[in-house]
Amino acid sequence: MNERIKELAEQAYTEVMHERGGTYMAFDKEKFAELIVRECIDCLDKQHVDIPEDADLNDIKTWTSATMNSTINMCVGKVKKHFGVEE
Repeated sequence: MNERIKELAEQAYTEVMHERGGTYMAFDKEKFAELIVRECIDCLDKQHVDIPEDADLNDIKTWTSATMNSTINMCVGKVKKHFGVEE
């Protein structure tokens, strides 16, 4: 298993109050799933291309970068909506 997955699984343990008093650590499947989805969103966000303010808007490289950024934003939005992940 990927080391990052193991780290996320560790973060998914939460402290739970026992009905008889005291606490214990329980694995929260929903939290784990949300952490994985957020990690995927972060990976997508890191693919954005910086476009300088003085970029030539008629340049194919600028146009391609802007299209790529727009597509990434659309994908991030769709993933968030699909999995119900809020900011």
